[in-house]
Amino acid sequence: MGKIIAIANQKGGVGKTTTSVNLAASLGVLEKKVLLIDADPQANATSGLGIDVESVELGTYQLLEHSSSAEETIIKTESPNLDLIPAHIDLVAIEIELVEMEQREYMLRKAIRHLKDQYDYILIDCAPSLGLLTLNALTASDSVIIPIQCEYFALEGLGKLLNTIKSVQKIHNNSLDIEGLLLTMFDSRLRLSNQVVEEVQKHFDEMVFETIIQRNVRLSEAPSYGESIINYDAGSKGAANYLSLAQEIITKNDA
Repeated sequence: MGKIIAIANQKGGVGKTTTSVNLAASLGVLEKKVLLIDADPQANATSGLGIDVESVELGTYQLLEHSSSAEETIIKTESPNLDLIPAHIDLVAIEIELVEMEQREYMLRKAIRHLKDQYDYILIDCAPSLGLLTLNALTASDSVIIPIQCEYFALEGLGKLLNTIKSVQKIHNNSLDIEGLLLTMFDSRLRLSNQVVEEVQKHFDEMVFETIIQRNVRLSEAPSYGESIINYDAGSKGAANYLSLAQEIITKNDA
């Protein structure tokens, strides 16, 4: 039975999509069968895996409105053991359309729950908001990874996200766990980066992943080539960080 993990933070630019794409690719390389669902209208996870967003005909939009089955929307990627449900800019409209629907928070859950038998991990790249799309992802998931960048406003908004997770647990999905807080964009030369790490570890203790994602030029270059860091430069620090995170998640879930 697979595990569904949402990668969420309503703040933009914290490394959500970078984490979604590279964690998915790393889990695949470690011989886990992985599905990545792009639930962000910006569709960066889709283009980050080399898929032309304009050519996407079936994807998360059709999945959420139940006009296509999950199987019809899944495409293979060039990364080993990694499949994708792509996104397109039309996903922007789904929030408005979902408002009218019965059980609107459960659309994604209904559409993908049967896939848990087919994959070891299903990752959902969430939009940088706490709207209906993210709510659908949290309701469908077993756990959530929260990326936090090692910068000045790191903890701003985290309380709001944790409150949202609490209310999802209470109302829609009482089995939702926090998989972990992931520190991203760490630069060991900066005092501020080190302070943020200390602060987060002090407040959240065991909820924080041991792996810290360091700032890495190769990591920021990879998406423009439509490749994960594993495909783009397997010897880079960024690849080592994400492989380490994947291993940490596997070890935790196989225990």
